[in-house]
Order: sequence, then C-alpha cells, then structure tokens
Amino acid sequence: MGLIGGVAVGLQPPPASLMSHRLGVMESLFIIHIGGAVMVAIPRLVMGGGNLGAWRSVPWYALGAGVFGLVVLSAVSFTSPRLGVATTAILIVSGQLVIGALLGHFGLLGTFVRALSLARMMGILVLFLGIWLVVR
Repeated sequence: MGLIGGVAVGLQPPPASLMSHRLGVMESLFIIHIGGAVMVAIPRLVMGGGNLGAWRSVPWYALGAGVFGLVVLSAVSFTSPRLGVATTAILIVSGQLVIGALLGHFGLLGTFVRALSLARMMGILVLFLGIWLVVR
C-alpha cells in the first residue's frame, strides 16, 4: 500500500498543477477534494456508512488531518510547474521521511516510538545529499 501511495504522489503533480494553473489554487483544491469526497462517499453509502458514527472517539488533532492534504496539494501545485515532477516528488517524500523520523523519535501524535539512531541520522543526511543531486 505504501508503494501504491508513492505512485499516487508521483502521479498527482501534473494534473493538480495543470488544474491549478488554469483555475487557480483554491479552485483546484476544491475540485480535487470534492472528487475525493465523492469517491469515498459512494462506497460508504453502498455499505451503510461504516464506522462514521464513532468520529467523536477520535482525538481532536486527528480531525484536522484533511488540512495537511490541502497543504500537500498546494505544495504540489506550486512546486511542480516550477521545479518539475521528479523534484517535487523527492521534496514531498523527503519531508515525509524527516517528519516521520522526528514524530517517531518523540512518539508524537500517537506514533510508535523509534529513537533516532546514528544510522537513521546518517540515512537522513544521505537523503539530503540525494535531494541536492536531484534539485541541482
């Protein structure tokens, strides 16, 4: 599933930036999220709503996760036409890896705790070298 998500992140910039260029960032974000909402609503309606009624049991900060999707799409729409799809993808993935390592190190937002070892920090440094090689 993670690899499929990565493919989706790689496929998202061209259509998102095209729509953003022609319609505007806010308009494209609206259309993209409406499309996503419809794609999720159809199976929910067919399957009787699922577990939506338990939304009150979710921590308050988890309910704001959709805002981060808006930030990702805005970043993709802004960066892709300026730096290209490959650079956009590596920047997005690199940001995910760095924040994931930090969240895991401190156990923030309910994540599994995994300390930042020297090897993991070296991996992040190699990641930054890779970013530099792709961006330059």
